[in-house]
Amino acid sequence: MNKNEIVIYDTTLRDGMQGIGVNFSLEDKLQITRQLDSIGVDYIEGGFPLSNEKESLFFESVKKEKLDHGKVVAFGSTRKPGKPASKDNHLQALLKAETETVTIVGKTWK
Repeated sequence: MNKNEIVIYDTTLRDGMQGIGVNFSLEDKLQITRQLDSIGVDYIEGGFPLSNEKESLFFESVKKEKLDHGKVVAFGSTRKPGKPASKDNHLQALLKAETETVTIVGKTWK
């Protein structure tokens, strides 16, 4: 990426589902992924693979899609305290999603 390049990262499939009454089906998520890819979105955040069965199925299903441009991204958080990364279910789910890119957020609290 050069300094003048704009990269688009879309969070519709995760953050967009947090609205009241919004609940995408698996097919909805795949169709939205195809549309985002068709308009040139660079990174398509697919959600958190461990959150529920539909999210896990999305990552399995999207591997079969032939996207022209966009890269699907798995979203998750850092490991839980007191547990090594190799034993952390959250991190293992991100690896199992087998996406080229992963977004990891670091949560903090007192």
